[in-house]
Amino acid sequence: MKILGAIELWRTRFDYRQETVFNANSYLGFLEQLARRYRRQGAILIQDNASYHKDADVWAWFKSNRHWLEVHQLPPHSPELNPTERLWQHTRKNGTHNRFFGGVDALLATLTRVFGEMQSHPELIRSYLTPFC
Repeated sequence: MKILGAIELWRTRFDYRQETVFNANSYLGFLEQLARRYRRQGAILIQDNASYHKDADVWAWFKSNRHWLEVHQLPPHSPELNPTERLWQHTRKNGTHNRFFGGVDALLATLTRVFGEMQSHPELIRSYLTPFC
């Protein structure tokens, strides 16, 4: 199971989408999900250098949505600059670290719980994001 995630720093909101594969098409689906939420107010997207982030169709989508979305690329090999990495760390610590999952359903239930807690109780993750605000 693959998960695409984005953080709204000002409200400490975590948006995510579960996928079976990461590619340009799945990323475009995630971008459409974000567009539904942020198109009216605008957004800044900071992304790492995953290959699907650099796809020509993705950049065409960015170009057609530049009226509400500003996109910035992180330097290569710089996870410390990516606030989402801190949420993955929180997820591992509070959900998956040192645990056995009998199947995909058990893992998904745990991830859903951890992500739901992050969304419902932003104070749980605020300290991870403070350096970026």
